[in-house]
Amino acid sequence: MIYVENKDLVIPGQILADDEYYSGRGTFKENGKVCSSLMGLVSLRNKKLRVIPLKSKYVPKKGDVVIGKINDVRFSMWDVDINSPYSGILPAFEVFGREKKELNKVYDVGDVLFLRVVDVDEIKKAKLGLKGRGMGKFKGGIIVDIAPTKVPRLIGKKGSMINMIKDKTNCKIVVGQNGLVWVKGDEDMEQLTRDIIHLIEAEAHTSGLTNKIKNKLYLAIDGELPPEEVEETEEEFVLEKPKLQNFKEELEQEEREAEEKKENEDKPNIAEVIEELKRKNKNKKDNSLSYGDNSNNSFILNNK
Repeated sequence: MIYVENKDLVIPGQILADDEYYSGRGTFKENGKVCSSLMGLVSLRNKKLRVIPLKSKYVPKKGDVVIGKINDVRFSMWDVDINSPYSGILPAFEVFGREKKELNKVYDVGDVLFLRVVDVDEIKKAKLGLKGRGMGKFKGGIIVDIAPTKVPRLIGKKGSMINMIKDKTNCKIVVGQNGLVWVKGDEDMEQLTRDIIHLIEAEAHTSGLTNKIKNKLYLAIDGELPPEEVEETEEEFVLEKPKLQNFKEELEQEEREAEEKKENEDKPNIAEVIEELKRKNKNKKDNSLSYGDNSNNSFILNNK
C-alpha cells in the first residue's frame, strides 16, 4: 500500500509506502516501511519510490558538463568555482598540453567557461577539462543560477522546454548540470529569459507548466496568447546530462560576420564609383563645349 501520490511534498521520517514498494534515493526502509530521509517531492516509477530534495548543492561526477568561473590563477592550473561545496581545478595541460604559456593571458580571474568534469578524487575535488563539442570561454551574456535538481525540468522532455524558450526569445542558452545557465541575446530578452528560468525553478513540481510558460512568453513578447495549447506529459525530475550546444562556433560565426560587415562598409561601392566617374567625365565634356562656344561667339563679335 502507498500513502502518498507522485509529486507530494514530504518531510524526513514520513512513511511513504509498505515494503511491496522499493526504496530509492532520498528514502530508507524501516520495519517494512519505505520512509523519506529528507524534505522534498515524491517521485514514483515502477513501484520505486524516490524523494527529490527541494534544495540541493551540486556534487560533481565524472562526465558532467558544467559552467564555472575562474577564481584564481596559479602556476600550473586555474581554480574554478563550479557552484558546489567542492572545488574545481582546470590543469594547464588540459588546455594547451606541454606548451608553456602565461595562464592569465589565456583565462583570467572572472572568466566564465563551459567545462567537462574529467575526474573526481576521494574528497570530491573535480578535475576539469575543455575537450568536447562547444567547450570554452563564454563571451557576453548573463548567468542564471538554479537548483541542480531542477535542470531536467528546465530542459524538458527531449529539450522541449528549453527549445521553446530559445525559439521565442531568440537567445542562446547553455545549461550546466551544476545549475548554472548562460543566456545571451538582446538585453530585454536576456532579462525575460532569466525570469522565465526562475519561474520554472519555483514551479517545477506543478503540472501544466509547459503551457503556463508558453503563455507567459507569448504575452510578454507578442502581447497575446498563443493560438493553440501544448500537450504536456508528466516528467520525472532526474538530473540528466543536458544536450551539448556548440555555442562557441556560433559566437565565432557572429564575430566573422561582424568583421565582414565592417570590411564591406569600409570598401567603396563599385557602382557608386562608376557613377561618380561618369558624372565627372560628363562635366568635363560640358565645360569643354561651353568654352568652345564662348570662343566662337567672341570671334564672330570681333569680326563684326
